[in-house]
Amino acid sequence: MSQAVNNVVFIMGPTASGKTALATALHQQIPSEVISVDSALVYRDMNIGTAKPTAAEQKVTPHHLIDIRDAVQSYSAADFRNDALRLIAEIQHRGNIPILVGGTMLYFKALLEGISPLPEANAEIRAQLEREAQSRGWAALHDELARVDIIAAQRIHPNDPQRINRALEVYRITGRTLTELTADKGEPFPFPVHQFAIAPAERSVLHHRIALRFEQMLAAGFEQEVQALRQRTDLHIDLPSIRCVGYRQMWQYLDGECSYTEMTERGIAATRQLAKRQLTWLRGWSQLNWLESDAPVTENLQAILTSLS
Repeated sequence: MSQAVNNVVFIMGPTASGKTALATALHQQIPSEVISVDSALVYRDMNIGTAKPTAAEQKVTPHHLIDIRDAVQSYSAADFRNDALRLIAEIQHRGNIPILVGGTMLYFKALLEGISPLPEANAEIRAQLEREAQSRGWAALHDELARVDIIAAQRIHPNDPQRINRALEVYRITGRTLTELTADKGEPFPFPVHQFAIAPAERSVLHHRIALRFEQMLAAGFEQEVQALRQRTDLHIDLPSIRCVGYRQMWQYLDGECSYTEMTERGIAATRQLAKRQLTWLRGWSQLNWLESDAPVTENLQAILTSLS
């Protein structure tokens, strides 16, 4: 295994596909450290709804880039890339193999391909766009984006307000489109990488896993977790942290916008939509080795270990 020490392992996949369990099993087989690639796990005090590894699980398999931000703070793909590159170098210096595991495909893409220098967020313009969205709707803003940057509009879903806001914000700050500015991404990923994706063969199996996990989160006290976040005066539903799947729906329920049953249905539906987007990303991914969620763990481990040997 010594010749593999400079390599990096990616374990990607849709939510509820078994990524964390596979990464934990791999960590027990090789000298390694795990880096979380998940835009929700960075937030402190958001544990149940993000399916964050428990303290006991993290004691067995320590994870980097978990609990590194307060829920009111932002964390961008550029932040992730800088942190991940630093951690990979440190882990390799310790003689371990970095295992990057998660489902935030934008982070993986930024890490592999580099990321363009974009303007910093402008609170005034973001607030203006939020006000416009409240009066006109995000669909109208998506139409506006299509008029100035059709490529970005085709890539960004009409129901993705965070990315619509950012694309229009960049245009209003610079007068140039996001597509133009992201054409030059700088240095690509500097390490040999072995990329794996894990998912069930049947979509229905994934849907069942998602529903089961959401119900388990509710039973574990997810409502109380979100209620505690709502006690803070600096948090609101339009923050990236609260827009995380499940949190937004629970927040709306606690605001009285829907019933408990509706919240549950919306939360499961939103998670399924997330999984669909993740699979769409992965189907267009190059140099990807697919693993079956329901295959024996030993079989999936052997595929990874063979790649590293």
